Amino acid sequence: MSKPEAVKPKEQFVQSVFESIAPKYDMMNDLLSFRRHKAWRKFTMKKMNVQPGTSALDVCCGTCDWTLSIAEASGTGQIKGLDFSPNMLQVGQHKINRDGWKDNITLTQGNAMDLPYEDNSFDYVTIGFGLRNVPDLVQVLKEMQRVVKPGGMVVCLELSKPTWQPFKGLYYFYFQNLLPLMGKLVAKHYEQYKWLPDSLKLFPGRAELAQIFRDVGLDNVQAYPLTGGIAALHIGIKEK
Repeated sequence: MSKPEAVKPKEQFVQSVFESIAPKYDMMNDLLSFRRHKAWRKFTMKKMNVQPGTSALDVCCGTCDWTLSIAEASGTGQIKGLDFSPNMLQVGQHKINRDGWKDNITLTQGNAMDLPYEDNSFDYVTIGFGLRNVPDLVQVLKEMQRVVKPGGMVVCLELSKPTWQPFKGLYYFYFQNLLPLMGKLVAKHYEQYKWLPDSLKLFPGRAELAQIFRDVGLDNVQAYPLTGGIAALHIGIKEK
């Protein structure tokens, strides 16, 4: 399917952001999340309970940390990673080669809104910290639902919106003011890291996103708040 013209400016801008920050993306993730993203992914993997030999697609795979975790859990299964940023994929491919997973993981540069895979292809389809950056999140979730097998799992790990005060106020002050400043000082990219808090403003909250999961045809939807609600895990199952 072709991309609507209206979404291309955002898509091109976001791609340029990740192309520029790719070399320091992993380091900045550790710094800006206080390494909490590792705990969030560990919790997610526990909930997914990836079975040996199963297949998976990691959408917006970036530098492939989650892709590798899924491959390690699956063991012999074929794992696909897709991202629109060649620079991010280059970093990810280096890790895959270094860790000895090149026979199990295949990376593709592509569009999350038009996945180049057949219907009912994967046991798991995941997206980590990428859904808030796409031009049309509903379309991406529809595509993920399309390519997962009946009975398979669609998983989204993403930043979210805390609701408890005063934590909410402190979080937004950090996210909107200090995070871009740290991006400027450490990674030498202010505008790119200013985009990250901007990308959360219009993103749905935890309950809203759970309803979108249901609306695209996923069942048994579960939503878990993480670290006071600053992140959330959403899981849905495709009807058999």
